[in-house]
Amino acid sequence: MIHLTEAVIVEGKYDKITLKNFIDAEIIVTDGFGIFKDKQKASMIRRIAEKRGIIIITDSDSAGFVIRGHLNGIVDPKHVKNVFVPEIKGKERRKSEASAEGLLGVEGLSEEIITEALKKAGVDLEGHGRVGAVGGITHTDLFELGLSGGPDSKRKRKALTDKLQLPSKMSTNQLLTALNSLYTLDEIVKLIQEVE
Repeated sequence: MIHLTEAVIVEGKYDKITLKNFIDAEIIVTDGFGIFKDKQKASMIRRIAEKRGIIIITDSDSAGFVIRGHLNGIVDPKHVKNVFVPEIKGKERRKSEASAEGLLGVEGLSEEIITEALKKAGVDLEGHGRVGAVGGITHTDLFELGLSGGPDSKRKRKALTDKLQLPSKMSTNQLLTALNSLYTLDEIVKLIQEVE
């Protein structure tokens, strides 16, 4: 398992699923070109970058470079590591046809190929610089704080995301990723007390 200090930014949920098999890190999905219109998610990515840094891993096709360019334009370069995966012809198993450019996306690449790309980008694969003060929030914590599984959970999540200027449409899993990238459990408990 690779342990990363920084949060990893990828294009889609299948990229995230692939990386979660061998990378221990917060992984945030741009929803492809959705990042261009989602000001709240862009703001969240900027804040995460400032707090712990980000690693951008996009597909090697034209769309991937456009998304990477946009992300690099909204985040201070000193907080970004760009990981470039090689152009490999093929199609992902879940797809009936190859992409327009006929290249494998991040989801179709092996652990070895992605690990080598991380090394080439100078990423610390052991997480020695891991941010210890951030994270540690679990699904159980969200439940106990009334942010999930309760009759008033939706309202409480909305109040918290509004206060933190996070996207209000986040699922519980997405909220957990964002909170672990930016805050400690103690900070979240205090923030919830402020919004109630």
